[in-house]
Amino acid sequence: MKTGRPAKFETVEDLETMIMGYFNSLEKKDNEGVIYYLPATVTGLALELGFCSKQSIYDYEKIEEFSYPIRKARLMVENGYEKSLFSKFSTGAIFGLKNMGWKDKSEVENTVKISKFESMSDEDLQKELNKLGNE
Repeated sequence: MKTGRPAKFETVEDLETMIMGYFNSLEKKDNEGVIYYLPATVTGLALELGFCSKQSIYDYEKIEEFSYPIRKARLMVENGYEKSLFSKFSTGAIFGLKNMGWKDKSEVENTVKISKFESMSDEDLQKELNKLGNE
């Protein structure tokens, strides 16, 4: 028997409608009629979908039928942060992207082969040197 809270969305279409409603709600007009957009956020999306935590978004992403619209919505939020990198006020976007798994440093893997001589005792090393000297 399945336990827990009942699903908030009965169909994928219901979820997609709510997601698009969130993104459409970010379009605003100023007093002169100029259109501007508020930034999309994962927490804003969670609140619009009626969740009480971001974890609910990640939980819905694990449900096969809801996975695609949730992943797409998260990608749309990430895309907004990424576009913000081109403004002079990009600190918040950088922080948001880091929380989405981005890194601002290169990671380099460095492997070093240790020669057979480095692991030898002083006595064995001296024997090897004597052999080389006698050749």
